[in-house]
Amino acid sequence: MYKKTRDPKIREYFVNQYAPLVKYVAGKVAIGMPQNVEFEDLVGYGVFGLLDAIEKFDPDKDIKFKTYAVTRIRGAIYDELRSIDWVPRSIRQKAKEIERAIGKLENRLGRAATDEEIAKELGIDIKEFQTLMLKVSGTSLLSLSDVWYVGDDSDRVSVMETIESPSSMNPDTIVEREEIKKIIIEAIKELPDKEKKVLILYYYEDLTLKEIGEVLQVTESRISQLHTKAIRRLRSKLMNIKRSMVS
Repeated sequence: MYKKTRDPKIREYFVNQYAPLVKYVAGKVAIGMPQNVEFEDLVGYGVFGLLDAIEKFDPDKDIKFKTYAVTRIRGAIYDELRSIDWVPRSIRQKAKEIERAIGKLENRLGRAATDEEIAKELGIDIKEFQTLMLKVSGTSLLSLSDVWYVGDDSDRVSVMETIESPSSMNPDTIVEREEIKKIIIEAIKELPDKEKKVLILYYYEDLTLKEIGEVLQVTESRISQLHTKAIRRLRSKLMNIKRSMVS
């Protein structure tokens, strides 16, 4: 492997062999993004992720290169989108309002809030709420890579977490990250069944929103709404947990 030999021919082979994978991942990320986000730009960002994967992949670990590369490619795309701050401020504000409403309701109710309850809390009708969920859907595609993030890379743990070599982290960091991952998993378990299925099929089974719609026999736009609600609900739960930990 390239990490051991640093042979440029091996590096070139991996770049050519996995170039289609970059386009595949970019295509998945592009779903739900606004029109001003160009597919070719996403591919370009993803190439940097592939190069990073080639540099850092450890063949001694029990993981396939393709699995490792997908996470690195996706992460590179999200990192670049985040850095250019492509989401309009008004949409970002709406997304935060939804999170706050969900958190407030679920703290009060002790269960997952329904669409109707969230809409009422926001002071809008159910049709307006569904339209709003579609508008903020693009922000949610970035959100799952940042479900536990306070500004320091050592504190970033995501559901799509890149698999790091244990030798690159000290024992205390490994223990802390494992504890945070357990918190995230428990929060996912508490999501409504359909939202949980959407997250599993999208992030773990690697299906597109359209494919998930076919599996669950609903429209792609409905899957987009479910995905957005799941992310906003998950982020709200985790923010409440983080506040309780520091208070």
